[in-house]
Amino acid sequence: MDIVITYVNGNDPVWKKDYEKYTNVPVMEKRFRDWGTLKYLLRGVERHMPFIRNVYLVVSHPTQVPDWADTSNLKIVLHKDIIPERFLPTFNCNPIEMHLHRIEGLDEEYLYFNDDMYPVADCRPEDFFRNGKGIIKMYRHYFASGMYKKLCRNSDRLARRACGVPHSCSFVRPQHICSPMLRSVCEELYEKVKPEIEVTSSSRTRTAENLNQYLFLDYMYFNDKIINENISNRHFSVAVASPDKLDAFLRSPSHKLVCINDVHLSERRYEKLHNAILNAFEAKFPEKSRFEK
Repeated sequence: MDIVITYVNGNDPVWKKDYEKYTNVPVMEKRFRDWGTLKYLLRGVERHMPFIRNVYLVVSHPTQVPDWADTSNLKIVLHKDIIPERFLPTFNCNPIEMHLHRIEGLDEEYLYFNDDMYPVADCRPEDFFRNGKGIIKMYRHYFASGMYKKLCRNSDRLARRACGVPHSCSFVRPQHICSPMLRSVCEELYEKVKPEIEVTSSSRTRTAENLNQYLFLDYMYFNDKIINENISNRHFSVAVASPDKLDAFLRSPSHKLVCINDVHLSERRYEKLHNAILNAFEAKFPEKSRFEK
């Protein structure tokens, strides 16, 4: 089993220059802010997921690779390695996610992590895959309010069409945590709906008409390749989570994984939360992983 992590450092001057050149959209700080926690995600993988074979870090430029990264163990994948050149550069996570299965050498079973998701307690392979199927909870929704839900609805509708499942007034949305993917199924779907994926891939920034990576999970679900069970996780939004609660959870977690979701914050609150999270992670994971120099 492999892990794929997508990562953006919004402070990288090379990335910023491209962003200003190719878009007229202000940088969304909360989407591209680097909290400095990637190393703790990797330390969590090493300590709590020893069954992982390779970890791939997907970035836009070599300048996005952290200085501390040991690239003999952390495998670096550039956007140009997996995404057709005509869609680059992109500042939209959706086209990137549409092409992750094209990473050379990627295992059949792999987990897709955003860089705000962290293993914090011992995991087993059976937490994510069992009998050739991925494990994740699928929720049902009827109203697509906001861009995120619209992307989920778009992906549900196309997945249904691709596998011949009747249209429904509801749509499914996978649990917001790491995604258990089957490479061969992603390849199969990619070929089936390539024109629609190319439309999303042409969007340099996110729009409500895009597809997202749930397209693949939905397709797996409708083809009986998903076991509809929760992955053990806790979700925090920094909009409402207190530094004390985050600190207490990270030092003594009640779940196996955690997602710490970024939102727009005042500079004062950001600094307070940032310091609390870094201190708690450093206390929990004081030793370097093999992914660090």
